[in-house]
Amino acid sequence: MVVTITKQNSDQEIAQSTIPVVLKIYASWCGPCQQMAPLYDELAKELAGTYKFAQLNVDDARELSIQYGVTSIPTFVFIKNNEVVGKEVGYMGKEELKAVIEEHLK
Repeated sequence: MVVTITKQNSDQEIAQSTIPVVLKIYASWCGPCQQMAPLYDELAKELAGTYKFAQLNVDDARELSIQYGVTSIPTFVFIKNNEVVGKEVGYMGKEELKAVIEEHLK
C-alpha cells in the first residue's frame, strides 16, 4: 500500500517510520510520473514490510517538496532513520527502480 503524504501526516509517516521509506514526489500532470505509477504500486506490494512506500504530490504539498529539494519530477527520496540517504530523479523501469531502492536502503 502506498501512503499519501501531507503536511499533516508527514511526521508520523516519515519521521517516525520504523522501516526505511521510499518517497515518490510527483504531479498528476506529469507524463513520466503517470507512467511510473503502476510500477511503483507493484513494488509497494512486492516489498511491503521491508520498505514503506509513500507519495507526495508537489501541487498539494509545495512546502514539503521544497524541503526535500525537489527541482524536477518524478523524484524518489530514500529515507532511513528519518535521514535522507539518497535521491534519484526521472523515469525508471520497475527493475531499475527496485535496484536503486535496494542500493540506497540496504
